[in-house]
Amino acid sequence: MLIAPSPMDDPLTIKKELFSRCQQYVQQRVDTARLAMEAAQESANSESKSSAGDKYETGRAMAQLERDRYAQLLAEALKLEGELTRLNIDKKYDTVQPGSLVETNRGRFFISVSAGKLTLERVDYFAVSPASPIAALLAGHQVNDTVVFNKMPYQILSVA
Repeated sequence: MLIAPSPMDDPLTIKKELFSRCQQYVQQRVDTARLAMEAAQESANSESKSSAGDKYETGRAMAQLERDRYAQLLAEALKLEGELTRLNIDKKYDTVQPGSLVETNRGRFFISVSAGKLTLERVDYFAVSPASPIAALLAGHQVNDTVVFNKMPYQILSVA
């Protein structure tokens, strides 16, 4: 009996699905930060002036600090969004670089943004930033190269 190949056997299909999941991850971060920032701003705006003026000023200052913290989280999420848009996932790579899918003897990595472990059809992939230690170590290497990360050898089995 012949078993039809899974679409997940094609590296380009895998990269597109991983890219889509990274986009969802980043969009969720953007939405969460934006909503929290707006809620903090609303809280600061609605802080009513009481007879204890210091309490009013402290409340406003705390709400403003919270809004600023969420604004920073939003800026970071938007930066990730920008990094994703610069990836070329339609290209087949010979060396490890942003946008490549790397299979090693110790795991599979999608060099994109730090979105963590993503599972497709019971296979785990790790979406990692090009600036992450493992991606930086793998960068520029090709099939059959071996790098040592945390005293463990990682042999590159495929790059797509």
